[in-house]
Amino acid sequence: MKLWGGRFTKPTNELVDEYTSSIGFDQKLAQQDVKGSLAHVDMLAKCKIITDEDATVISKGLNIVSEKIQNKEAELSVDHEDIHMNIEKLLIEEVGAVGGKLHTGRSRNDQVALDMRLFLRESIVMLTELLVGVKEALVEQAEKHIDTLLPGYTHLQRAQPVRFAHHLLAYVFMFQRDVDRLMDSYKRVNQLPLGAGALAGTTFPIDRDYVANRLHFDGVCENSLDAVSDRDFVVEFLSNSSLISMHLSRLCEELVQWSSSEFNFIELDDAFSTGSSMMPQKKNPDVAELIRGKTGRIYGNLMSMLTTLKGLPLAYNKDMQEDKEGMFDTVDTLKGALSLFAPMISSMQVNKENMYKAVQQDFSNATDLADYLVQRDIPFREAHSIVGQIVLYCIKQNKFLLQLTLDEFQQFSDSINEDIYESLKPESVVNARNVKGATSEDRVREQLDYAYFYIDSNKSWIQNHG
Repeated sequence: MKLWGGRFTKPTNELVDEYTSSIGFDQKLAQQDVKGSLAHVDMLAKCKIITDEDATVISKGLNIVSEKIQNKEAELSVDHEDIHMNIEKLLIEEVGAVGGKLHTGRSRNDQVALDMRLFLRESIVMLTELLVGVKEALVEQAEKHIDTLLPGYTHLQRAQPVRFAHHLLAYVFMFQRDVDRLMDSYKRVNQLPLGAGALAGTTFPIDRDYVANRLHFDGVCENSLDAVSDRDFVVEFLSNSSLISMHLSRLCEELVQWSSSEFNFIELDDAFSTGSSMMPQKKNPDVAELIRGKTGRIYGNLMSMLTTLKGLPLAYNKDMQEDKEGMFDTVDTLKGALSLFAPMISSMQVNKENMYKAVQQDFSNATDLADYLVQRDIPFREAHSIVGQIVLYCIKQNKFLLQLTLDEFQQFSDSINEDIYESLKPESVVNARNVKGATSEDRVREQLDYAYFYIDSNKSWIQNHG
């Protein structure tokens, strides 16, 4: 007989048991469920709803059940539907009928909401720590490559030269926004739903604030209907995760391109590459490709959750059982990607010479030629036109700008003098961009300082919330 089966005259169909059971995946919440139950039983005793003696027996029993589950000594059954009922059943087997008092003043509805918040709270701290590790790996590479130049692209066409450090730091600041979003979402996760009951609270004189303090929540969910039906915190987490995976995917796309023979800007370490079963010469960037590919999986979990919730009336509905698998999968997928990403970046070899060769074999210094003319009192639109004609001439002559003679330059404008060659050198081009956030050496070092500041700040937050 089910623990809730008092009003039923026959057992549920076997297929119904299998279809509605969630124990196959929500057993992942076992330790969170025990943690919440220990706080709940402590509060029941404190509020004189059960005796101290009963609370002690139940607490000891919960710890034994927890240990058995951790050691895989406990049998979790589909017959008991979910992790909450399985734990209660195991508890009663361990301590007798007194174990049935554990559920006083709560419902599985507020219980599962609590477990999910505890799980996500831990996951946010863990993923934040992994993201900080990725940022550190990028900053470490950036520090080594302040003087490494490569083409910057728009429309995947060479645009202007930049420092490789500047390029890597762009991702550092993307990931910092991801960290900010995770840390900000933590405060919305960290509200206690327990005490909302099935939907309307409980008649027992419980102390929700006591449980919140014991479990280190910032406060309690203020409305019982909202407390049991709210999954905004899951949607927000999945949305934040989608942005993280999108940023990872963008950088992976560049790693894939840069490691190709067409670019040959980097070489990924053998430990983060694979070979071909047929072509012995191949070295494939499979880790980067898989991280890029799994982005769609994380997006799918977000869309699935939004679709599940969009038509649900208040309060709890069984549809909400679908809130867990996508959340678990996203945590596991991101954890796997981030764990691999930092060492993949740290071990990456940078081909400085090939990058520098690339900036000497393009027209990415053309804007600087236009700026040069503007500084000699030629209107920008006119300067733009002149430089366009010079570039066209270069293409026809199979030359780049720095390969033109002064006479060739002066065919288009007599304002161009010998100093043009210094102005168009890749080093001069990047250093000329000295506004805040740009790619000159001073500004890139300034960005590194900000990056280190954020990393230190993030680590303090992790330490305070871990």
